[in-house]
Amino acid sequence: MMSLDEQNIMYLPGVGPRRAEILKKEIDVTTYDDLLHYFPYRYVDRSRIYTVSELEHIVSGHSDRVPFVQLRGRITGYQASEEGRAKRLVARFADSTGAVDLVWFHGQKFILDKYPPGREYLIFGQPKEYMHEFSFIHPEIDPADRAARVSGGLVPMYHTTELMKRATLHSRAIRDLIYTLLNTVSGGLPETLPAWILEERALAPLTESMRQIHFPESAEKLRAAQHRLKFEELFYIQLNILRTATLRRNKLQGIPCPRVGKAFNAFYANRLPFALTGAQKRVVHEIHDDMRSGRQMNRLLQGDVGSGKTLVALMAMLLAVDNGCQACLMAPTEILAGQHFATLQELLGDIGVRVELLTGSTTKRRRSALLLAVASGEVDILIGTHALIEDAVVFHRLGLSVIDEQHRFGVEQRSKLWVKSTYVPHVLIMTATPIPRTLAMTVYGDLDVSVIDELPPGRKPVKTVHRYDAKKAELYTFLRTEIGRGRQVYVVYPLIEENETMDYKALEQGYETFCEVFPECTVCMVHGKMKAKEKEAEMQKFIRGEAQILVATTVIEVGVNVPNASVMVIESAERFGLSQLHQLRGRVGRGAEQSYCILVTGYKLSEVTRKRLGIIVSTSDGFRIAEEDLKLRGAGDMEGTQQSGDGLSLRIADLAQDGGILRTARDVASRILDADPNLSSPENVLLNARLNALFRRRMNWGLIS
Repeated sequence: MMSLDEQNIMYLPGVGPRRAEILKKEIDVTTYDDLLHYFPYRYVDRSRIYTVSELEHIVSGHSDRVPFVQLRGRITGYQASEEGRAKRLVARFADSTGAVDLVWFHGQKFILDKYPPGREYLIFGQPKEYMHEFSFIHPEIDPADRAARVSGGLVPMYHTTELMKRATLHSRAIRDLIYTLLNTVSGGLPETLPAWILEERALAPLTESMRQIHFPESAEKLRAAQHRLKFEELFYIQLNILRTATLRRNKLQGIPCPRVGKAFNAFYANRLPFALTGAQKRVVHEIHDDMRSGRQMNRLLQGDVGSGKTLVALMAMLLAVDNGCQACLMAPTEILAGQHFATLQELLGDIGVRVELLTGSTTKRRRSALLLAVASGEVDILIGTHALIEDAVVFHRLGLSVIDEQHRFGVEQRSKLWVKSTYVPHVLIMTATPIPRTLAMTVYGDLDVSVIDELPPGRKPVKTVHRYDAKKAELYTFLRTEIGRGRQVYVVYPLIEENETMDYKALEQGYETFCEVFPECTVCMVHGKMKAKEKEAEMQKFIRGEAQILVATTVIEVGVNVPNASVMVIESAERFGLSQLHQLRGRVGRGAEQSYCILVTGYKLSEVTRKRLGIIVSTSDGFRIAEEDLKLRGAGDMEGTQQSGDGLSLRIADLAQDGGILRTARDVASRILDADPNLSSPENVLLNARLNALFRRRMNWGLIS
């Protein structure tokens, strides 16, 4: 008998070829197993029947999201109308207290045939109010004599799309299909967790859990089902991540780099710009322990903005150089790559380490000479953008790859660095975006993690304030004072792809306004549509201090380092996420002077936006901000060739809420792999088969950081 993940959804009664195609396209459901794992997003209590007269109180009391309600009454008549190509069917529905309209834009013939006027029905949906009249768009409708079956207890609600609704695949239809599926599985569902795990963790069986998640008999049974299914989802993700890490550690040998030699010692003795913090020293030791172990290093280096990650990465690269290897540093943008190049040149001075820069803007003649020097081993450290992964770039002996802000690269791109050397290079991933612990255990669960949790001495925290558009005059006065003290100012505007034309217009208008308000200053502008040379020229004006104000989009979000810039003004701050606001704030506060971040918005803000701005104003702790950001936004995609899109999206677990379940699942997975790394023992046959079934369609990107 075929397993559920091999049975095509097309053959489930009620689906067929057309609906199967829509289910695949819209919600990626292609098998019986996919449909079972298409979980409700919420549950509605249908135990109560309301009256029409109660609707006004219900709607007025829920301005943010009107709840679903259930009414009992009669359809008194139908009226069909056409507006252009749009057809609409309206039924008048009444009980003893009043009447409402029921509206359908699709499936009108079906409604007319199945629900004749004059009979009593139950309707269920979200009421909408217009001019004190209420209507229900595409409500669920059932004959009143079915009340006992349809109106008891918790009813699951499923996400559907517009195309699904047109094919009558609304939430009710999904519910009916799952009901059919569960009833076709004779003898129950094959268990996907070993009996000892169910017993140890007091988890409900799979069949019971699936019935209760889709058709809960009580809130208590629903919670038990959710707990079991969340555990299972997180357990198999952890089992996959940890098995990958074990495989890599056992099979992949890195180039041994035990020697601390001339380059490292010369830099440490003569070029160190300030005494290392305790955290920096600890992380350098962790990196060196990895690099001399004989195993490939795969380490994530976390540190808040300004914590000195680049300095630590440079010291790791010098360890590679001292052991006869080369190192490369890949950055997501040309501006950031250029900034790293300038920083490393300044830090290294004349200690005899050759550093070069390769980007898309490198001239053909210069590129040819560089490629030869890299291939012969004359270049010790190569810094660049995506240009580093081009086929033409071949290293003599690449010992360490440093990847900065790696969430901006797809894993497939990063993997190309592996083929740049006969050996497997050590990998150090830097991120200035602090990662919540639960997310790190999932996205980066196969990496060793180092954290720089101290700032260099002398850094003052950035003062962050929220100001409104209407008080721009006060803002300009403050900026003029700071500029008068010799400081510089960033002004950042949002740029969202869906609103690109309007956003560029706002940016240009902002640039013109600052030119008018500050005629005594040089104002420059940087955005993504500019040619690389133009962008670089404008940035250099600001870096050299020739321009006092830089108006820009978020191209300056990461890595730009101008210690004299003391003010960051963020326009339309409500349109940025917490993490992005924190990154932008990190562009100031890099010198000894007090720095400021000013969040500018209009007065009309949602409750979530006010909370987000309140968090960024109240703390500069990037890890706390990251935790709050996870709660507000969710985790998104966990693992895959892009950070969103085609990875393993969580179907039921929520990393912001289920950290305890995640830690337990990881502990169980870790114990299993400690005893049986290949999952080859008889008691782990089920785990191995299930793991392979879940991940068989995906390349093992986990081997590549």
